Amino acid sequence: MDKQDLKLSKKLISSYKKRLEKEIFERSMKLKMPQKKFEEIINNNNELISLKKALKQLEAESKSQSKV
Repeated sequence: MDKQDLKLSKKLISSYKKRLEKEIFERSMKLKMPQKKFEEIINNNNELISLKKALKQLEAESKSQSKV
């Protein structure tokens, strides 16, 4: 992947992650869940965990490319 592809991928994944977190937050508010429960859902959501891993991998790849 070139630098622009990496930037775009990071931007898209980050944007999707934020939308997903917002959606979980809004549903939690509608259901009047306690904040601890909402935070637990965010921290244990498999999709969010995968997105965080993908962002870390892209960041590592970006750093390794900038060293070249």
